[in-house]
Amino acid sequence: MASPMRHSILRHVHLRGPVRYQRAARLQEHLVSQFLASKPPSDTPAPAPHIITAEFTPVYTCGRREVGNVSSQQQDYLCANGRADFVEAMRGGQTTFHGPGQLVAYPIVDLRTHKLSPRCYVDMLEKSLIATCARYGIKAMTTENTGVWTSEDDKIAAIGVHMRRNITSHGIGLNVNTDLWWFDRIVACGLEGKRATSFEKQGVEGESVEDVGRVFVEEVAKRLQGVEQIKSLNGEEVEGLLKEADVR
Repeated sequence: MASPMRHSILRHVHLRGPVRYQRAARLQEHLVSQFLASKPPSDTPAPAPHIITAEFTPVYTCGRREVGNVSSQQQDYLCANGRADFVEAMRGGQTTFHGPGQLVAYPIVDLRTHKLSPRCYVDMLEKSLIATCARYGIKAMTTENTGVWTSEDDKIAAIGVHMRRNITSHGIGLNVNTDLWWFDRIVACGLEGKRATSFEKQGVEGESVEDVGRVFVEEVAKRLQGVEQIKSLNGEEVEGLLKEADVR
């Protein structure tokens, strides 16, 4: 097995937006395919770990356990007369909302390279989210339910991941200044009686999704074994990567 310390650079790809969900999803698929193509018996060098950050135009996504089980009537309701999209995703978890004011982050890493089990990987995401909140003066925590919370009933971040041959995709949604009305229209992540909250609702106003995303990437880098520095792609480099992935 290749040395787990071979990649010292974490590449941060920020998509300025809001952008449509499909744009980030196609880029993610391209990066995952590069990782998979480097698996034995291939001798192709493995890519560096990446994190895509973005904020999306309004979209509801369902997890893989719900694929094919959300009725057309429910999809029509969620789309709110064309104001939102509905997408079936391969991540874990149930139906949730992504939209303007919410940080979405998709780490694409090889767990074996960084000596992480799937459970430890999710734990790392939770700790990174809690540390990100703490840097803005918000006390967050984990509970018996998935995600990161500011109280037993107030959820500030959702986690839904997918893994294929130890390559991660999908990730987290952290509410910065999201319009929480969108969450009122669903039983978020299948949890009755729970509420969504945000930085703004917790009294932290004026922060941009891009800046919070940069902080989250820093917190992940601290916890990802073998990473010594972050390379934030500039606009030209991001466009080149999108072109390489044939993302339009």
